Amino acid sequence: MKTLVIIIHPNLEKSIINKRWIEELNKYPDQYTLHNLYNLYPDEKIDIKKEQQLLENHDTIIFQFPFYWFNCPPLLKKWLDEVIISGFAYGSKSGYKLANKKIALSISAGINKEDYSTNGRYKYTVEQLTAPFEVTFDYIKADYKPLFAFYGAEHNITSERVEENTLEYISFLESL
Repeated sequence: MKTLVIIIHPNLEKSIINKRWIEELNKYPDQYTLHNLYNLYPDEKIDIKKEQQLLENHDTIIFQFPFYWFNCPPLLKKWLDEVIISGFAYGSKSGYKLANKKIALSISAGINKEDYSTNGRYKYTVEQLTAPFEVTFDYIKADYKPLFAFYGAEHNITSERVEENTLEYISFLESL
C-alpha cells in the first residue's frame, strides 16, 4: 500500500528542502500519494470526510512541514482539530480508524541541530518540542515513528547537503 505524504507548507515556492523532497517523491508515484493541504484548502475549509477517507486508505502517513516558531504551520493544527475527531480516530467502538497505522513527522528546520539541544540555544530538542504530536498519535493508537529532519535550512544550505538529505529522506520512508 502507498505511503500518504501530507504536505503542509504555506510558502512552498520559496522552499528549498521541502520542494526538493517533493520532486524526489514524485519520481515514485506507485509508492507515495502526495497531498498538499495549502494547495487543496487555500481558504482553510477542510473536506473532513475526504481527509478521513484518505487516511483510512493508507497504512503509513507522513506529515511533512517546516518547523515554524517551534511548531507546525497553522493549517496542520486546524486539520488535526477537524479531522482527527471522536468517532473517527478515537472514542466509540467505531473510532480508532488510525490504530496501528504508521505515522511520522518529516520536518525542515531553519535552525542548526546543535541549537536544538539541552545545552543549545533553544534548550530543547526537536523531539521534545514535537512531543504533543507523539502523545496525540499514541492517544489514537497509531504507531508513531521517530521523526525525520533537515536542520539548518536558513544556514549553510548547499546543493550537496540538500541532495544527501533527500536520499536520506527516501531511505527513512522506505524503512517505515
